[in-house]
Amino acid sequence: MTAFVALLRAVNVGGTGKLPMTELKTMCEELGFGAVRTYIASGNVVFTSRKSESAIKAALEKRLHTYAGVPLGVLVRSDSEMAKVLADNPFAKMAPNRTVAIFLDKAPPADTLAEIRGQKGEEVKLGRREIYVHYRDGMGTSKLVIPAAKTGTARNMNTIATLAKMALEL
Repeated sequence: MTAFVALLRAVNVGGTGKLPMTELKTMCEELGFGAVRTYIASGNVVFTSRKSESAIKAALEKRLHTYAGVPLGVLVRSDSEMAKVLADNPFAKMAPNRTVAIFLDKAPPADTLAEIRGQKGEEVKLGRREIYVHYRDGMGTSKLVIPAAKTGTARNMNTIATLAKMALEL
């Protein structure tokens, strides 16, 4: 059994994509995932499974589509991958609540940095399947647009640290 973290896109953010975490937990259990735990109401779930990452993603996206009536994106990482995202943070000395990893299904395109618009004080670095962003002045006033991140989902380093710890404990 491998421990995984699933990150849902656009769930319980800004009044869109309402999904109670109790429902998400039940869905995961019905899909056969073990030791299911959710973390904060923004679509984070940790569990164990014998399935592959792609099979988990497909099953969860299908179930969420049935539930919500619209497609909801899911990004999946194993426990070791989530720990690596945290360890590879190029902004480790910066405030963790102002630093995010934007999770993607595949490596960011080579032109990711060239395509960025609205960048002021933000710093952006590319990871394996992530885009790291440090928001010097916070996210609230940022006008940063990263086209390559359109299908991704962001979590701050505090959340990533907690999810990595939860997954490693399974």
